[in-house]
Amino acid sequence: MYALWSSSFPLGKYAVQYAPPVFLTSFRMLLAGAILLVFLFFKRKTDFKIKARQYLSLCILGFFSIYLTNICEFWGLQYLSAAKTCFIYSLSPFFAVLFSYIHFKEKLTVAKCVGLLIGFIGFIPVLMLQSGSEGLLSISSFLSWPDLAIAAAALFSVYGWVLLRLLVKNDEVSPIMANGTSMVFGGLLALGHSFFVDAWSPTPIAGGNFMPLFGGVLAMTFISNIICFNLYGYMLKRFTATFLSFAGLLSPVFASINSWIILGEKPSYIIFLSTGVVCLGLWIVYRSELKQGYIRKRSKDEISS
Repeated sequence: MYALWSSSFPLGKYAVQYAPPVFLTSFRMLLAGAILLVFLFFKRKTDFKIKARQYLSLCILGFFSIYLTNICEFWGLQYLSAAKTCFIYSLSPFFAVLFSYIHFKEKLTVAKCVGLLIGFIGFIPVLMLQSGSEGLLSISSFLSWPDLAIAAAALFSVYGWVLLRLLVKNDEVSPIMANGTSMVFGGLLALGHSFFVDAWSPTPIAGGNFMPLFGGVLAMTFISNIICFNLYGYMLKRFTATFLSFAGLLSPVFASINSWIILGEKPSYIIFLSTGVVCLGLWIVYRSELKQGYIRKRSKDEISS
């Protein structure tokens, strides 16, 4: 899942050349949400029967997980490399620990702390290798506004996943319905925002290059919004948001490979050495959550089916 998902960073870097971040967010999310809801309408109309209270939760999910997350991400992606963007995004497990403690009362054990620390150490050398074009927006010698924007995107994204888990864990709302509705709502918010901040003459698409933009957005939509968003939603029924976010520490490795294939950015060998360190930390966190009972073991019948 993360090998596929990480391709959205170089694809986003490609697409943001043709449209500003707010409009790009709107275009991508409205397209993805419409596809999901149309599919659900013909496949399972009963999933549209949800309570008014759940619609409010879906709007909150769309505001944080779709609207704020993607605007911050695409804005920062204008100035950072795709690999560095993904590296900063990989700080999300630390946000996940905080939100999971608040919403689910999940305990932070010593083993989890050790696992998180090992994972963090594992990707720091890779992060230090990256260099972006954010010099004009620097805050200090090692921090810039684009860095903070991507960190904010990671924060909003994790909070969105926690909200999604609350919606789907008891089968109250199907993952496809939750994702489709939140994408449409977040996309509409971004579209309204775009009317005020982007130059519509007649559209914000640079040089009228609609086909390259559409190709990049369609690829991102199919991989990220259609496949990975919904796969993540189903995984939340078995795994915790903390564990799944921590598994995302593998994403910088895949993002570097995908950036090499799509954008021609060659990865460093240090990335592959760091993979072993990240996997060690991931294994420690998994064992801890398994002992705490947060991760449900599958029965023989479930495995055979």
